[in-house]
Order: sequence, then C-alpha cells, then structure tokens
Amino acid sequence: MMLATLLTGCGTAGFYAQAIRGEYQILSRQQPIHKLLESPKTSPPLKARLKLALEIREFAQRDLRLPANGHYRHYADLGRRFAVWTVYAAPEFSLEAKSWWYPVVGRLEYRGYFDERKALRCARRLEQRGLDVHVGGAEAYSTLGWFRDPVLNTFLFDDDVELAELLFHELAHQRLFIAGDTEFNEAFATAVAEEGVERWLRSRGNAAQIAARREASARKQTFLTLVAGARARLAELYQQGGAGDCSCARERECDCGRVAMRARKAMIFDKLQADYVAARAAWGGQSDYDGWFRQPLNNALINTVETYYALVPAFRQVVAADGGDLEAFFQHTAALAKLTREQRRRSLRELAR
Repeated sequence: MMLATLLTGCGTAGFYAQAIRGEYQILSRQQPIHKLLESPKTSPPLKARLKLALEIREFAQRDLRLPANGHYRHYADLGRRFAVWTVYAAPEFSLEAKSWWYPVVGRLEYRGYFDERKALRCARRLEQRGLDVHVGGAEAYSTLGWFRDPVLNTFLFDDDVELAELLFHELAHQRLFIAGDTEFNEAFATAVAEEGVERWLRSRGNAAQIAARREASARKQTFLTLVAGARARLAELYQQGGAGDCSCARERECDCGRVAMRARKAMIFDKLQADYVAARAAWGGQSDYDGWFRQPLNNALINTVETYYALVPAFRQVVAADGGDLEAFFQHTAALAKLTREQRRRSLRELAR
C-alpha cells in the first residue's frame, strides 16, 4: 500500500484508502447464508434467491470446474444499487484505452470506486484533460482470492440467467487471471460464463428458458456487430487524422482539422444509434440495449464492449476444439499466461483453428 504514495491524479493514496474502506464495509456486513436460511426473520423471497445462488455456486464447482472455495457462502446487503462504479477513459481521437497500474494485478484499463461521487470526480479530472470518459455501475467484482467474495444485494435479485452468468463470470476470474491483460481476462470470463449458462440451463431442462436465452444471444450478437462496425469506422477516422480537413492558409495554427474530426466522429455515433433503432424494430418489443444507448456515446464507452467481447469468439472456438472438455480448455488457456500480450493473441488464434 505504500506504493500508492508514488502515484498521482486519480491514482493517489486516497484511491487505495477508499478501496480499503469499501471492502471493509462489504466484509463487515456479510452474514453466513446458511444462518439466514435457518432464520425465521429472513423473508421468503430472500431465502429463495439465496438458495438459488447456492445451487448455481455448486453447479459452477461441480460441472464447470470453477474454484468456488469459500466464495459466495455469505450475503451482504450494501444498501445501494451497485457494488462499485468504474471509470474508463480514452483520448478524444484514439481507441487506445487509458490504463492504470496496480500492485499485484499490473495494468488494468479501468478504475473502480466504492463511492459514486469519487468516481465522478475522477471522471471530471480526466475530462478536463481532454479525454473521453465513461462511468458505469458494476453489480459485482472479484477480489481474485484475496477475500471470500459474498453474494450481494446488488445482483441477487437479477433474473435467474443473469444471476448464473454473473456468478460464473466472477468465479472464472478465480480460475485464471493474467496480470495486466484486461481484454484477455474479461473475455475469458465472459466466454466461460456463456458456456456455463448454456450447460446450466440444459441441466434444468427448461426449454422456454433455453429458447429465450438463445434469442437474447442473437440480439446480443446484433448489438456487438453494430458496435464493432462503428469501432472500425472510428479507427479508420483516427488513423487518417485531420489531414485535408483544413483549408486555412495557416493550417498548422488553426483547429479546423479537429473540428472536422469531431463532426465526423459524431456522425459515426449517430449512425450507430440509428442502426440500433432499426435493429430493435425487428426484436418484437425487446429493448435489451436501450440503457446502453441512453449513455453519452464516446470512445471510452465503445471500448468497454471491445474489452469484454472482442476475444470471446476465439475462446468459444477453443472450447469447441477441445470437444467441450472444460478442463482441457482451462489448461490450454492457462498455458498462455507465460507469454507476452501479443504472443497470447497469436496463440489463442492458433488454438481456435
């Protein structure tokens, strides 16, 4: 923790102090789930959700080979909607995400706060430096084994499939986490969670839930395709720069190129919004991503999708190449930890063939 005093900006000692306080608050509020299930004071709806969380946890450990260990045996009500608020940032004309260095886990492309006000203050400082910034609430996070993570009120009352997916995702981080590679870690956990939900639903034999899940997955793929297209157009724009956009005699002393770049950037986001409205019209009233599109569209927000999903297709292909054997899949992906970031990407593509 002494390393915190060497950092500046959003990475001051205050950041680590709030993290310690936030984790302590969670740990101090947790109660053993088995005692809550035995207590007559626990409401029936809460008991039902806690039982389901334990069932999902058991499935993760038994069928998905995820190390539940002592995680999710306790419950904590934080009295708020989100567990943490996460800050993402990127330059105005670049898709290269800003990263922060942390002890043990290395560089990550986000900053988490237990207090929304502190997250917003950090965001304002970054915006004042000319960065695109996004602040999003997260229902859960993993302490990577440093503490036994409890079930939280922030996600316990999600629908059954969302609850299962979240728990599988967080437990996947316990199975594999590579310091300093945010995209790999999040896509790995996302792929494991998606595969886990499919298997969990099949084990329950609920045809209606399985069908609904697959329809939701198709809508997600449409969303991801739209965002990927917009991201590609932005990348092309930023690569070209503002060359040729300025007709002033003293081109190097004016801001015409940047003004034109901003206009073209806005047009790309406007098209993304319009494309989503068109796609949504065919979804029979489903509005899965309306909340995402209500946020200010910028580089930082669009990067969050890239972080969680860009590598997921490759991970899916590795699972398939391993014949659905998750233990073999985990061994193959764990072997990538010793490689550099670029070597990991190449090896992942080779495994996925």
